[in-house]
Amino acid sequence: MTLEPKLIRARPPITVATRIMKRYDVTVTDEPIRADVEAAALAMLPDLVPVGDGSPEAGWVVIHEGGDRTAMYVNAYSWVWDNVVEVRAAVAAQPYLDSPDDDPTNFRPVERPWAGCMWELIPFGHERTAWVQHVFGSTTPDLGAYLTDTHPDGWSV
Repeated sequence: MTLEPKLIRARPPITVATRIMKRYDVTVTDEPIRADVEAAALAMLPDLVPVGDGSPEAGWVVIHEGGDRTAMYVNAYSWVWDNVVEVRAAVAAQPYLDSPDDDPTNFRPVERPWAGCMWELIPFGHERTAWVQHVFGSTTPDLGAYLTDTHPDGWSV
């Protein structure tokens, strides 16, 4: 196996139903994710975001370009029960995960109990710290401060 760096970029937050989701893209090159792939990934999000449970409705999304630049992944990490992260994911063009074709816009839910791959987990640590600092661990919760506190852009392994 060869460990290749990938570029992680924060993107503007989006709203899915009533939940505000931070955005991260993970790419193999410095090229952005193709617009049609991004649109398909974002269209999948309503199926990946849980119904609110009284917790602040927030979380983050990682759209991830596979190493072959064809397979695509979208992971929705949602804060639930005030201090728990629920993960739901979808995949396109990945035969190992039973994608029906090689179309990177044809997302299907992933039914495996995975939290994410090593690159998708890089923002995870930052998001936990930001949640504690701005919302869950704060005497005056500030969801707006949480939403603007993102992992810095850069190449990571």
